Amino acid sequence: MNWNAVGIALMLAVGVVYPFILPGYMTVGITILLFVGWATAWDTLGGWTGQVSLGHSFFVGLGAYVVALGQNRYGLAPWWTVLLAIGAAAALAYVWGRITFGLRGPYFTLSTIAFAEIFRLIAINEKWLTGGATGVFIASLPEPFGIDLFSRWTQFYLALAFAIVSVGLVALISSRKLGYELRAVREDENSAMAAGINPTAVKLKAFMLSGALTAVGGGIYGIFLSFLEPHVLFNVLLSVQIALTAIIGGRGTVWGPAVGAVLLVVAGEVFRTTFAQANLLIYGMLILAVVLFLPRGLVGELSRRLVRRRYARSIKS
Repeated sequence: MNWNAVGIALMLAVGVVYPFILPGYMTVGITILLFVGWATAWDTLGGWTGQVSLGHSFFVGLGAYVVALGQNRYGLAPWWTVLLAIGAAAALAYVWGRITFGLRGPYFTLSTIAFAEIFRLIAINEKWLTGGATGVFIASLPEPFGIDLFSRWTQFYLALAFAIVSVGLVALISSRKLGYELRAVREDENSAMAAGINPTAVKLKAFMLSGALTAVGGGIYGIFLSFLEPHVLFNVLLSVQIALTAIIGGRGTVWGPAVGAVLLVVAGEVFRTTFAQANLLIYGMLILAVVLFLPRGLVGELSRRLVRRRYARSIKS
């Protein structure tokens, strides 16, 4: 049985009925789904290839700003601007990777922070291009087939489609040649090269896919926010939150980022309403506990224990 297909079908079923069951929590639902997609996209690079990035907020901001500026200045519909954002994100990820993939370990991570910060400063200071620090407002959007894109219901189903496509792509890749190449590069680049794998080419594919998917989510996020500020969209804290979501759920797994997104977003919402001023302390303690006691993440640790149990049974038999 294909458990990934079952999981995606279950995710679709829950997503379809969610607005009818919890109409008062649409913002929470949209946030969960966006982080499912972003964390899954991040994990393509940070989990499957082991290249930890803390600059993915750039791709979020890129997607949001391309949608906003394309509509406001050129009258382009969101479906066209999202395609432009995908192309721009993939191209910039290629250039970015070409420059930085010679670095390993923490040096690559530091370079992603530097790149994201450069683009944040450009977004703040180049007013002619991005509107500057004052931000950009999306005043109107076309209504295809009478569908209001500013409706929370529409945004929820767009986010659901984004999350399902992201998880589906990673599930597909994980069982294909590229998935095995990603794992090989993550475990040992020298051994991968000895096996005839080009680590740089593999990492570039992962980075381009990761950036493109993140930009799609950024476009949906831009519509969701309507008012875009570079301080918010290009903030390194957003990059950290995306990375933590995947790490806590389980890096290098199909469902780890989704589990992490549900846990962190729901926990953050509950703690904020229950513990008021102490919510960040409780939230931080939760993250610390998972990192200390489940270093492989929730899904990663569960997978490890299941493998060990099966191995023990096979020995006994």
